[in-house]
Amino acid sequence: MHYLFDVDGTLTPSREKINPAFQQWFLGFARTHTVSLVSGSDYQKTLAQLGPEIIEAVKFVFSCSGNVVRENGEIVHEHSWSTPEPVMDYLKSELFTSPYDERFGKHFEHRTGMLNFSIIGRNARGQDRTDYFKWDLKHGERERIAKTINDTWPDLHAVVGGETGIDISSAGSDKSQVLGWIDDPEVMFFGDRTDPIGNDYTLAQATVMRRQGTFHTVAGWKDTWEILKKLA
Repeated sequence: MHYLFDVDGTLTPSREKINPAFQQWFLGFARTHTVSLVSGSDYQKTLAQLGPEIIEAVKFVFSCSGNVVRENGEIVHEHSWSTPEPVMDYLKSELFTSPYDERFGKHFEHRTGMLNFSIIGRNARGQDRTDYFKWDLKHGERERIAKTINDTWPDLHAVVGGETGIDISSAGSDKSQVLGWIDDPEVMFFGDRTDPIGNDYTLAQATVMRRQGTFHTVAGWKDTWEILKKLA
């Protein structure tokens, strides 16, 4: 069995470090099972969240939704992509006209093979992120923006990610691409955004298409831990 984990909202609170007690337990799990990580964030962010011991214990670290692949610590694949100018113009317009008036900076984060866009800004922390997330659940701002991109530019793929962001990439460069690197037919994926507009959805669906693939939709790292303790 190959265990595959999203990071934000699955192993850690969004954008935060892993809980110390869970960190030690998960390290033991990673050392005795075949484990890989898949995150929309870059490698350095995942390293800061989970710590070097966990990173060294896993087989693959798929960063930027799988557009950067590290196997046993070594980069084995990178996919470059630049956001088209018309898409950037559209996002800037949404940033200017959004009725949500809190702004914390770093609205555009260009990563290898993808762009993360956030109305409130990736510099937002704690309660500010939670406040936007709750507002967005009611108003559907991110879902609307992602749908507009997907409808207007069919060669792109936009999904809601985490509490505040939208992940945008070329079609086919979403998280589902990581399965091409995993030979084991038995894959169990854990993710918090496996809903149709979430950035774990395509990977969850691709996982069950495998003969013995399954996935778990979790409500946070505590949920992940409870499931793993039952499995272990």
